[in-house]
Amino acid sequence: MVAVIFPLLAAVSLDASVFEMGLLSAAGHVPYLFVSLFAGVWLDRKPKRAIIVLCDTARALLLLGLPAASWLDVLSVPVLLVIALLVGCFSVVADVGSSAILPSLVKRDELIDGNSKLEMSASSASVAGSALGGAVFQLLAGAASMLINTVLFGLSAVFTALIRGERKPAGGEAEGGEADQEQSQSIRQDIADGIKFVTGHVTVRTLILATLIINFFMAIAEPVSLVFVTRTLDIPPFSVGLVLAASGVGALLGAVIAAPMSRALPLGRLIVLTASLTGLASLLTPLATLVPVPAAVTLLIAMYVLDAAMIIVYSINVRSYRSAITPDALQGRMNATNRMAVMGVMPVGAVLGGLLGTLVGTLPALVLASLGMFIAPVMLACSHVRTVKSVPEPEEEPRPDEPRVEEERA
Repeated sequence: MVAVIFPLLAAVSLDASVFEMGLLSAAGHVPYLFVSLFAGVWLDRKPKRAIIVLCDTARALLLLGLPAASWLDVLSVPVLLVIALLVGCFSVVADVGSSAILPSLVKRDELIDGNSKLEMSASSASVAGSALGGAVFQLLAGAASMLINTVLFGLSAVFTALIRGERKPAGGEAEGGEADQEQSQSIRQDIADGIKFVTGHVTVRTLILATLIINFFMAIAEPVSLVFVTRTLDIPPFSVGLVLAASGVGALLGAVIAAPMSRALPLGRLIVLTASLTGLASLLTPLATLVPVPAAVTLLIAMYVLDAAMIIVYSINVRSYRSAITPDALQGRMNATNRMAVMGVMPVGAVLGGLLGTLVGTLPALVLASLGMFIAPVMLACSHVRTVKSVPEPEEEPRPDEPRVEEERA
């Protein structure tokens, strides 16, 4: 719901300019570049559950500042940007933490099922939030609508605090002032160890690179797609709403079918297949120019459902595979490095997409972005990932001062 109410608050209540709206959008992605790696070190050193609770509580309090600022008549675009940036920082830590904590709660062969359930709840919340966000904003008159999000983040903190069974971080807690000073001095080394593990492990490196490629070309297509749909295809706003809502439905569908598909197909082939279908689905958008508007709307809805479903199935299986082959002592840093890489390219891709759409036109830009997505499945098909049958057993834990960096054998 935050993702809906924030831009509505800026555009409707604060009359933000297009440039200010762009800054607000960037505020959600910038923390991935500057916070992720430090978050990974923090999560690997401390109990992850407590950190996630802290982040939920912090977000609840920050969002409470918006109605407070409105009532004091000091709410402005700069205030909104600062709060959005701070909320984004805590969201990055919570995002990395939710991925890193799962392997310490379930067995390796339960990761796909666990990630599917997490994705199902996230997709359901996204669909409900998108559907209700506008109504809540209108009903509660602008900034006051953030009170709902404050309550929701508070409930999230409570339910997360009730989680039991988390294994303690490897090496335990540091004791004494001298140990604390030694830990603070080794933050850079810990970050370097996480990056070294990701770049040195052939499987983790390959999976992250493939996801980075998909995200990059999806980001190129994103700013062009809406212009293409509304101007080139001249689809009415109501139909555009149906098309965009299809992504939420597809994400929920993907979360439901991810576990059954992983049982029906070998893991490596499933990852290659879903990456390929994502590229194929994106080609349906430019094909919509060849059919009448009603058929084009149907085609686009099918594309958004298929694309979102396959992305979710791909993500769940890749995330589970990465987690299974990463020692518990490096879960936070591995996930943090992954998030920084795969999310950090999205602003670059979005800017490139806007430039590409301006220079060559929306249709050629979409075709080029769709074809670019096929680089990922081709790369995966040419790697040893294609031969993997199922989520592997956990690898041997490294000592805290010696992260494992050797490559997995094909």
